[in-house]
Amino acid sequence: MNNSKRLLAGPYLLWMTGFIIIPLILILYYGLTDRNGAFTLANITAISTPEHMKALWLSLVLSFVSTVICLVLAYPLAMILRHRGVGQKSFIVFIFILPMWMNFLLRTLAWQTLLEKNGVINGILTMLHLPSQSLINTPGAIIFGMVYNFLPFMVLPVYNVLCKIDDNTINAARDLGASPFQTLIRIWLPLSFPGIVSGITMVFVPALTTFVISNLLGGSKILLIGNVIEQEFMKGSNWHQGSGLSLVLMIFILISMALIAKYDKNGEGSAF
Repeated sequence: MNNSKRLLAGPYLLWMTGFIIIPLILILYYGLTDRNGAFTLANITAISTPEHMKALWLSLVLSFVSTVICLVLAYPLAMILRHRGVGQKSFIVFIFILPMWMNFLLRTLAWQTLLEKNGVINGILTMLHLPSQSLINTPGAIIFGMVYNFLPFMVLPVYNVLCKIDDNTINAARDLGASPFQTLIRIWLPLSFPGIVSGITMVFVPALTTFVISNLLGGSKILLIGNVIEQEFMKGSNWHQGSGLSLVLMIFILISMALIAKYDKNGEGSAF
């Protein structure tokens, strides 16, 4: 039986080795060496330059704001779905996650069409004889794109945890005289905390590292740390510095993994 399990795990081990372990080793090698192959920390300390720190700080701020907005929108929605008795495989949840099946680039291009100077939103404002707004190429546009693309990753883990909360626990709190607000603060939020942590991680990390959204909705005016890394690889052909900056971002990924390991030990907040 054990030999059969090992054989079944073989394809996954090959996949993990070829597409996870080897690329990480390459990133680590390039990030800690210069063009001559000599060991150096200059690629990592390059994050301390003013332009890189500005891009990193802006990325952190926009990612934080987007994560907070996703949480504020996702928690009430997850509560509504749970109270309606909607199952995980129901049609309503299916409709909600359907946009995730569409190409990420196409979803972002749709927002570009909505927000651009001659786009749909400004077209409607013009029809109503209202002044047009400068929406594209702004931090707000990037936040819109992040929230739209990553909101399902906040809703699903929160909803998954809420569905596991026993109704008897909520009824007991009400029988003991707890108000709806007290029930929310002392029952719902603590019991759903693993899903909240999982959702925050699943939104914050990709929002921090994205470069497609900022390229399309921020134009060349707003550079996030993901754009800087992309330019190092694609335009500057400086794999060493790009890898060094990527290693810095991996710190945030490791922190998120540590948070999940601490607060969601049983995988209760898993969305899938």
